[in-house]
Amino acid sequence: MTAALVMDTVNWDPSLSKLLNSLVESKADIPSCTDEEFGFLSELLQSKELNALVKVHNKVLHNIKDDKFYPMLSNAMDIDVDVLEVLATKTHVSQDCRELFQLLQRPHIQGLLCAHDAVAQKDYYPRLPDIPLEVDEDEETVKIVQLVKSNEPLSGDGVEPILGATIKTDEDTGKIVIARIMHGGAADRSGLIHVGDEVCEVNGISVEGKTPNCVLKILQNSEGTITFKIVPADSKGGMRESKVRVRAHFSYKAAEDPHTPCKEAGLDFSKGDVLHIVSQDDIYWWQARREGDRNMRAGLIPSRALQERRIIVERQQKEKTDEDTIKNDDFDREEIPTYEEVAKLYPRPGLYRPVVLIGPPGVGRNELKRRIMASDPDKYKTPVPYTSRPPRLGEVNGKEYHFTSRERMEEDIQAGKFIEYGEYKGNLYGTNTESVSSLVDAGYVCLLNPHYQALKMLRSQKLKPYVIYIKPPRFEILKETRNEARARSTFDENNSRGFTDVEFNEILHSAARIEFLYSHLFDEVIVNADLSMAFEQLVNAIQRVETDPLWVPASWVQ
Repeated sequence: MTAALVMDTVNWDPSLSKLLNSLVESKADIPSCTDEEFGFLSELLQSKELNALVKVHNKVLHNIKDDKFYPMLSNAMDIDVDVLEVLATKTHVSQDCRELFQLLQRPHIQGLLCAHDAVAQKDYYPRLPDIPLEVDEDEETVKIVQLVKSNEPLSGDGVEPILGATIKTDEDTGKIVIARIMHGGAADRSGLIHVGDEVCEVNGISVEGKTPNCVLKILQNSEGTITFKIVPADSKGGMRESKVRVRAHFSYKAAEDPHTPCKEAGLDFSKGDVLHIVSQDDIYWWQARREGDRNMRAGLIPSRALQERRIIVERQQKEKTDEDTIKNDDFDREEIPTYEEVAKLYPRPGLYRPVVLIGPPGVGRNELKRRIMASDPDKYKTPVPYTSRPPRLGEVNGKEYHFTSRERMEEDIQAGKFIEYGEYKGNLYGTNTESVSSLVDAGYVCLLNPHYQALKMLRSQKLKPYVIYIKPPRFEILKETRNEARARSTFDENNSRGFTDVEFNEILHSAARIEFLYSHLFDEVIVNADLSMAFEQLVNAIQRVETDPLWVPASWVQ
């Protein structure tokens, strides 16, 4: 009974507890049971491993019955290959890397992952065999295809997703044809339907002369297995998913897009989301999934070419009403942010990415940077700037500034060796790229708060910076918090007074300009409404950069 009480106390599986109780109570009635055998069974029934296994079994069984059991991913084998590629360069670093590298190459491990992917992609569903092609000398080749209807979206907008495919009326023939196969949908998994196939009948009903909406109604009224009579297209190219991941630089809602071929087949996403582009076959409409999404079926999103065209039209319209916002020397008109191909960058111990604070003057970047550096002076460093002015009394070369000649600075600026530079009272000042690299190579976290125009020079494969945008709150909070803190105006050279309302508005105007021009280059946004909270968010962000694999431009990891 003692054993049973122990199991109840730690909340073991009730069925195993009951079995153990029966074993204890029946021990005296089983004279052939030795103490050694009893001890073995008792320990087995109380083992964490057996209890965990039973719990997993019950959970899986329960969820399958409730149809709530979903795979976390469907490409475990692809991930295994990606991990092996990463580990291949790390095996000389540690014994753990070598052991993991060898483990992931073992046939039984890879076989297990392939089996997992087959289950995740629902390949265990029974497949109906093809009915032999009906051939007649005077008729076209016809194929009968049967699919099990699932909860795929349906629409009545002229291009209908049927079981993970879309149909349309062919403009030349007026016949119903397969327009698109959605990756991961029922049609894709079956391998029996292809783009360009002509649909002749659905469940024995001829679709000749019918519109896609009429076909939709037939599908809506169908249950279970749906039988299609199809004239196969001449070519049936196999569908292969690409491994391209992109970060979206705009938000999209299919229901609000009047030009989408099918709203229900569209994929909604927000600015900053990472998308897995599974097909770019269509010049205007790509197929994609949100990274990590459990939905196996891909959705439609605007292609890069289509979205760029939309942005150009939008900017042309804005130019007519707000020339000051668009026409600016620092605006690269050739850079139209839509999608940026990305890949995971894994942290490297002792080699930290530079942290770049971007924001309008007066938003508090300098104070946040000062606090971070004061929190651990041995870890956080900022590069020593260069200047063409002569040193003042007490200044040491390499401490306050690197002092050099104007001619040398101008040569280095022309050679692209400066991240940013400017002139003040006849002297040049600037930050050299090599001074940032030297801090990174020395194992420091390099902190920078340059002018936003320096972003294009900074955001390179060599430096791999993490860009944090420090954003001001709305006017009322900006004014209230700065006045309460008795903040000194950065617009006043002597910092002898507080901010004026005009200056608060200038901060907000400058912030809007920075966001319009460069928001697609930000890795994170921190609103500096409360300095202590903003500081805490900044500390957490820097810790993530040091410890977590993060999405970066794909060219940085090639």
